[in-house]
Amino acid sequence: MYAYFQGGEARLEIAEKNLLQSLDKVYELYYLQVSFLLEVIHFYRFRTEESKTKFYPTPDEVNPSYKLAENRVVQQLQHNLDLADQFVNYRVSWTEEQEMVRKVYQKLKGSKDLADYLASGTNSYREDQDFLERMFRKYIAKSADLQSYFEDRNIFWEDDFEVAAVFVLKTIKLMTESFGERDTLTGLFTREQDEDADEDRKFILELFRKTVMHSDESAALIETRTKNWELDRIALTDVLLIKMALTELTVFSQIPVKVTMNEYIEISKQFSSQKSKLFINGILDKLVTDLTEAKKIKKTGRGLMT
Repeated sequence: MYAYFQGGEARLEIAEKNLLQSLDKVYELYYLQVSFLLEVIHFYRFRTEESKTKFYPTPDEVNPSYKLAENRVVQQLQHNLDLADQFVNYRVSWTEEQEMVRKVYQKLKGSKDLADYLASGTNSYREDQDFLERMFRKYIAKSADLQSYFEDRNIFWEDDFEVAAVFVLKTIKLMTESFGERDTLTGLFTREQDEDADEDRKFILELFRKTVMHSDESAALIETRTKNWELDRIALTDVLLIKMALTELTVFSQIPVKVTMNEYIEISKQFSSQKSKLFINGILDKLVTDLTEAKKIKKTGRGLMT
C-alpha cells in the first residue's frame, strides 16, 4: 500500500501482483524457519551421538536421552511429504550456516527448559508439542543471528520475521497425533484446520483494491477531522492506516467496528511514530461517529457496531 501511494506502480493489477509476490515471500520465510527448527534438532542428535565416542564420556553422554530427537511433533514434520516438497521448492539448505545452528544449539543445550523437559518423567504428545513451541519461541524466534541472516537475504524480511514466526507457532499448536506424512500443513492464512485458506487471501486483495478505489473519498473524510492539519503534512503511513480502517468500516460488513479500531491502532505501534497511536485513535473515533450518523457503516450481525 505504501509503495503504491508513493508512486511506485500506477497500474492496480501490477500492484496486486506485487502484493501476492510479497505474500509468497512470507511463505518462503515460514518454511525457512520451520526447516531451521528441524536443523537445530538434527544437529542436537548428531552431537548427542558424537559425545558417546569421546575418550572420557560422562555417564549421561554414554546413555543420553533421546527424548528431544524423538519428539513426536518433530518426527511428524521430518517425515511430512508436503513439507519436504516445499523445502525443495524453496531450495532450503543450512549447510553453509552451521555456525549459526551451533550457536542456537549451545543455548538450548545448556538451558533449564531442555533439562526440565528431559527429566520430566512424563512422555506425552502434548508435552512434546508444548516444549517445541517454547523452544521455537525462546531460542529461534528470538535469535538475533537468525534475524540478521534473513534481513541480509531480503530487506523486507525484517518486518516479516515475526509474522512468519507466529505462523510457525500456530502450525505446531494445531498439530495432532493423527497428522500423517501425506497431510498438508495448516496454511499461513488459516486459523483453524477446517478453514478456507483462500478466504484471507481474497480479503487481502479486496482490502487493497477497495482502499485504492475509495482513496479520494477517504481523504475527504480525513480532512473534515484534521482541519488544523494539511493532509500532505500528516505521515503517509498514518493516512494509509486510516484509509484502510475506513475501508474496513464501510465495506466489510462482517468485521466489528471495535476489531477494526483495535487492529489499526496496534499496527500503528509497529509501523508509525510514537504519537501515531493517539492520533489515529482520535481521528478514527471521530470518523466512526460521523459515519454512523450518516448511516454509512452497515454491519450484519449482533454486536458488530460496538
